Amino acid sequence: MKQKYLERITLNPEICHGKPCVRNMRWPVEVILDLLSSEMTVEEILTDHPELEKEDILACLNYARLVVSGSTIEVAA
Repeated sequence: MKQKYLERITLNPEICHGKPCVRNMRWPVEVILDLLSSEMTVEEILTDHPELEKEDILACLNYARLVVSGSTIEVAA
């Protein structure tokens, strides 16, 4: 199973109530997906939020794909 960029998705009970986030920052995957679904481009998101990287957005998309597919997600410690 392709799990590219998943090391960028972190689960920490101390950050955003344990929701999957980008690199232990307060950027939940669901917020990135909301930005994309509001028709913001990757470039617009990166311009507005320079702390994010293109690979973070791709990691969120890959994480979401794995979740909806029912695949097992192994998170490295």
